[in-house]
Amino acid sequence: MQIPHDTRRALDVVVDLVNTAPEPGGPDGLMDVGALRVFVQQHEISDVGELGARDLAGVRAVRGRFAQIFSATTTREAAGVVNDLVAAAGTTPRLTDHDGYDWHVHYFAPGASVGDHIAADCGMALSFILVSGERERLRRCEAPDCRRAFVDLSRNRSRRYCDSRTCGNRLHVAAYRARRKEAAE
Repeated sequence: MQIPHDTRRALDVVVDLVNTAPEPGGPDGLMDVGALRVFVQQHEISDVGELGARDLAGVRAVRGRFAQIFSATTTREAAGVVNDLVAAAGTTPRLTDHDGYDWHVHYFAPGASVGDHIAADCGMALSFILVSGERERLRRCEAPDCRRAFVDLSRNRSRRYCDSRTCGNRLHVAAYRARRKEAAE
């Protein structure tokens, strides 16, 4: 599946944003405005002004809507959430070539809040996945103690874990040890 650079970056933002949601009993990855500022800087989200409590609330609301897309059981359900997000953000497609990147499309309106910015650009990236019939690539980790989101970009859509080095290896080692224990008994 060919995914343009800007769409891939937007999908990374979606996944990382959804994964900031607190797990039961765990901390919120967007605990305060400072954490939001770090998130924006790490993902090089452009055209973001001074951040405040209102921005934090807006991004948390968008995060919840993105999580609904990962748990949607049908493309129609996921598309409804994407449509609501993009419409509420007031998308304004425009071509841009900034920060050393070639021409690409931004969907957020100039001067948009960071929540609307993320909802518009990332919502459109998700819409491209849905339009291409690839909703099943939007997944949650299959490790029993992990429900992190990820986009399966493997050629044969076979990725099962958010990170093969952590969740995948941990489960493979546990299965190996269980087989060895069973064989020893």
